[in-house]
Amino acid sequence: MTKNPRSWPKNTFIFGGVALWAVLLISCTMVDRTVVAPPQVAGATFVGSKECAQCHEETVKGFDTATHAKLIVQGENAKGLGCESCHGPGSKHVQAGGGKGTIVNPGKSPEACFQCHLDKRGEFSLPHSHPVMAGKMTCTECHNPHKGNVVARTGAAELETPNETCTKCHTAQKGPFLFKHNAMVEGCTVCHNPHGSVNQKMLVQRDANLCLKCHLEHPAVAGNGTIMAGGEDHRTRLQNGTCWVVGCHEDVHGSNASKAMRY
Repeated sequence: MTKNPRSWPKNTFIFGGVALWAVLLISCTMVDRTVVAPPQVAGATFVGSKECAQCHEETVKGFDTATHAKLIVQGENAKGLGCESCHGPGSKHVQAGGGKGTIVNPGKSPEACFQCHLDKRGEFSLPHSHPVMAGKMTCTECHNPHKGNVVARTGAAELETPNETCTKCHTAQKGPFLFKHNAMVEGCTVCHNPHGSVNQKMLVQRDANLCLKCHLEHPAVAGNGTIMAGGEDHRTRLQNGTCWVVGCHEDVHGSNASKAMRY
């Protein structure tokens, strides 16, 4: 018969707790990410990436430079860790000589991407996001997973210069401008989260703190509570609202009229 826990030695709980933490720590250090099963295609089996290269020669040609190429593992038991880790098993696709419904196409649905990028599914569900969940655009309109470094310099996954991906669609923000905002040099994602945000326009912050994180100058030595930006005290101005809606700095991406970013 099992003894009453109240009769157990006090150090039993201590030892048990330590043992449990040891198991948890070992499990956390052994694997640095969740291992996700490839998407499935009913009745299909894995054929290996070499079969894909038979028809998709141009796509496969530069794939060895892609971050996603790290998913490839050699050997008969690792067929599902190449192209098919994103596109699903390809036997039916090969047998049919191509065709819809025989393979998973991330260019049509983001679900293949969400298999691994679980955090992006959550961000796209926030109040302000690109209309990926509504089916009006897909991940591959901004990302090319088959070539180059998919981890961007500016925090978003892109394969071009920091703003090229965004300004393909947002042409009015591209410029060139006589007076450019230096934030555009660093990249759109300094101010925007392209996958989704709780703030309007997918801003990373909703108020003047977005601007002040770059434009706030060191407070006066006298410590009189001034909020210096652009060489001027902004204490009373900030009470009127955000920097870009109160008639001060409306043209935040760049201006052809004013170095203070006014229209």
